[in-house]
Formats: sequence, C-alpha cells, structure tokens
Amino acid sequence: MNAKQVRDHERVLWRSRRGMLELDLLLVDFARARYPLLPSTDQRAYQRLLGLEDRVIWDWLQRQSKPTPAFCRIVNLIHAFTSERVRWRD
Repeated sequence: MNAKQVRDHERVLWRSRRGMLELDLLLVDFARARYPLLPSTDQRAYQRLLGLEDRVIWDWLQRQSKPTPAFCRIVNLIHAFTSERVRWRD
C-alpha cells in the first residue's frame, strides 16, 4: 500500500470503532482483514456504511432487516467474512 492507502485504511479502522461492542468487533475485524483487498467501489460503500447509525448497521448484520440496495453488496461481504471466521474457529 502507498502512503495515501495506509492513511485511508487507518481512518477506516478508526471509523469502524463503534459505540456497540459487538458491532465494533465485527467491523474492525472486517476492516483490518478485508478493506484493503476490496475494489474501490466496495471501499466507498463501506465508508458510506460507517456513516449510518449503529442500530441500522447492526440490524442488517443480524439479518433483522434488509439493507437498502446501495448497501446489499457490502453487507453481504461482511456476512461472508463473519461466516468464514466462524468456520475457522470450529
């Protein structure tokens, strides 16, 4: 990563820290492991996701409600990451 990408990643990691511990753990882990590997369109979607309220993001990640179309792909990527992480623990 170049210097700009490193700064961007650090900023995203910081913004991934949330007020809700469970959400904080999911998003920080995702951002640390996957954000740098995402195409720029998915990175922008993740950055926009971070601008939403914790409750909205949490409901989507817990499948309590359906994400809006603009966020379906990034939410699905986070779901896939979470599922993969759980499989590695078992």
